[in-house]
Amino acid sequence: MSKAFTKETDADGDEQDGLLPEIPAGAKNYITPQGYARLRSELLQLIDEERPKIVEVVHWAASNGDRSENGDYIYGKKRLREIDRRIRFLTKRLELAEITDPAVHHGHDQAFFGATVTYAEESGQERTITIMGIDEADTAQGQVSWVSPIARALLKAREGDVVKLVTPLGAQEIEVLEVRYPAPPGLTR
Repeated sequence: MSKAFTKETDADGDEQDGLLPEIPAGAKNYITPQGYARLRSELLQLIDEERPKIVEVVHWAASNGDRSENGDYIYGKKRLREIDRRIRFLTKRLELAEITDPAVHHGHDQAFFGATVTYAEESGQERTITIMGIDEADTAQGQVSWVSPIARALLKAREGDVVKLVTPLGAQEIEVLEVRYPAPPGLTR
């Protein structure tokens, strides 16, 4: 039989089918304490709650006899594979995680991991982004991964610096207007 018709293993796709970028070779998986807590919470919820429920459904469905036409069994096994793949992914990412608290830079004007940076493009348009970890960045919330081109251009820049941003449309200069960090716990502004 041709290899084209064989079933792929469950281990394939551990990088979540390309939904999240891979960590660059030799780089650390920087993450905020809040991001780490969210990933860990998801992992524990999958292990302690969701997976046992699905195992119970699959066990019940298997006891009903013919599995070839048993929707509960077929769906349950598929869902178990998805859960196990996500558990493996989260476990790997958490093992590689380097927790970095952006609050340690509170009051500084240089952009590091966790900074919220306001910058002006050549057109004069101002944008604000927060530099986050690969596994926690949400572009809809104005968060970008620290490995993204804009974050790479802004990292280590100070307020007032003009940096070069290389995009598919060509290079442009952007000016750093403001750099902010969250306040450490217990410190009010």
